[in-house]
Amino acid sequence: MTVSPPAPAQADGSGASRPRPASLTDLFVSFTLLALQGFGGVLAVVQRELVERKRWLTNEEFIEDWAVAQIMPGPNVVNLSMMVGARYFGLAGAMAALAGLLAVPLVLVLLLAMLHAQYASHPAVAGALRGMAAVSAGLIAAAGLRMSTALAKSPIPLAWCVAIAAGAFALLAWVRAPLALVLFPVGGLGCVLAWRRLAA
Repeated sequence: MTVSPPAPAQADGSGASRPRPASLTDLFVSFTLLALQGFGGVLAVVQRELVERKRWLTNEEFIEDWAVAQIMPGPNVVNLSMMVGARYFGLAGAMAALAGLLAVPLVLVLLLAMLHAQYASHPAVAGALRGMAAVSAGLIAAAGLRMSTALAKSPIPLAWCVAIAAGAFALLAWVRAPLALVLFPVGGLGCVLAWRRLAA
């Protein structure tokens, strides 16, 4: 992959320069390593890697980008990777981040699919998969709790944020409503409330 020169440093709110990917290769390698950690879903590690370790995004920027990635067609993390890549290197950055996120995991998934076809009926394999599902749920819950700290800076009062989140959870987990029937009404309500608070 062609190495691009580092993009200009980006200043944060304090005027200090913030870390950013040094090149297209840096983007590709970073998203490849991120994808290889994403057992059960990359969301469990993407916030930690991009916000806490690499500091390419603030927690607030991550929440905003993730919200947009959620409502766009296609897999959420794929959308996010392209948004992060495009933020620093335009279309080439989006393609580099996407390739890093998908290339090596695609090869691994194909290999694992062949193994799974042969050993899926083995009791030990079935038990291991059920155990990994429980761990994945815990990782995603932990990521959600870390992301919830951004609610303190939301224009919507915290109690309203909690009520909206609880409503969405109840509709998805207990009522089992389709995602689109939850995302647009509940998300739209949040957008309207935030807009009215900011316009006041």
